[in-house]
Amino acid sequence: MLIEVARNLANLDGANSTEFDKHAKHPVISLLEEQQDVVLKGASMRLGESECTLVKGSKAHECYQADSVFERHRHRYEFNNKYKAPLEEVGVVFSGIYKERDLIEIAELKGHTFLLGAQFHPEFLSSPLKPHPLFKGFMEAVVNVKEEK
Repeated sequence: MLIEVARNLANLDGANSTEFDKHAKHPVISLLEEQQDVVLKGASMRLGESECTLVKGSKAHECYQADSVFERHRHRYEFNNKYKAPLEEVGVVFSGIYKERDLIEIAELKGHTFLLGAQFHPEFLSSPLKPHPLFKGFMEAVVNVKEEK
């Protein structure tokens, strides 16, 4: 989501993830600094539960109805904070932060019905009869848009 916003709203030609293009002109998503020199990949990624502090007034805060939540991770790539300001200028709200390491957990586009992306795995905490708050919020947004039409 943030690569797309960087390319098409912030006009950062060449925005990408270093997972796809190691020499991206604008590495919006990149390896964590401590992952740069990791050769043996087994059990070296960001694993487990981390606290995500939510921004009041955001869609994420509205979905969770909480000031912070704990979510599960399994990855080694993160949003590159060097691109925070240019994306905020085009309406991105960084609505969930892992404060201990200043990592972006949730981002959303201000004014959009429900353009929200999460770094963690909400599917790990979801089931058909008890959907994750972000999935539930997305489906509620879909229903509301349909009813408005």
